[in-house]
Amino acid sequence: MTATQQFTKGLRIVATDIAQGFFEITHNGFALLGLAVMFAVITLTAKPEIRQAGEVQLMGWLQNRHVVETGLVTEPEAVDRATATNPQGLPKQQAAVAFWLSRKYGIAPEPLSALVAEAYETGQRTKMDPTLILAVMAIESGFNPFAQSHVGAQGLMQVMTKVHSDKYESFGGKMAAFDPVSNLRVGVKVLQECIARAGSVEGGLKFYVGAGNMEEDGGYSAKVLAEHARLQLVASGRAAPMASPMPVPVKLQTPSTATPATVENVASLANS
Repeated sequence: MTATQQFTKGLRIVATDIAQGFFEITHNGFALLGLAVMFAVITLTAKPEIRQAGEVQLMGWLQNRHVVETGLVTEPEAVDRATATNPQGLPKQQAAVAFWLSRKYGIAPEPLSALVAEAYETGQRTKMDPTLILAVMAIESGFNPFAQSHVGAQGLMQVMTKVHSDKYESFGGKMAAFDPVSNLRVGVKVLQECIARAGSVEGGLKFYVGAGNMEEDGGYSAKVLAEHARLQLVASGRAAPMASPMPVPVKLQTPSTATPATVENVASLANS
């Protein structure tokens, strides 16, 4: 065998040894990786708290990376807090009311749709006309969930939060006055009590606005009932005028001048 042949044979042996070594190392590496994955899966299955902790850390890392890259702090679950729904998903009657109110009050149809749906659900549960509930909201706050009068009536239905703080306990406290759905439900409860006490819707509205012991309520009941009538037309599929009559100044008692019975039952004061 010549020297060249011996050299070539030696190179082949070296190359073969290297290839076999690489294969064994790679094979063993994949085997170790497979074992590690298997043990990790078993551990995460047996210990869900470890998996949850890992998920939290991973999500935190991803969110931090997103903030660094975009400068925007995101909160994917924020949509769950939004008081809004697609009006196209409402029954025809409710959708018509939502769109009419949206045009009249300049409020986006999505949040109004959520309020209309809640008014109809609450009305069915409490045996109260949902269009009356919506009419009270319209006159009281113009569908502003953060409205507040100078005497402390707050939210969509301008409930006197200090007077009716006990009704907010099941909603987590007085701050729920600014949650639209909570305020609506508490307002309906107060309105129910006022109507039951007065024996009529018109009389109940006087108690609701804090004028139960007065001869006049400054035109408040008339404004609510007029809006109620318009909403009933819309709900029945008929045309209703957008324009309201000229507002009548509402002259009311405030808690500082009202009789004790009025203070106990007052729910709100209409915005002038």
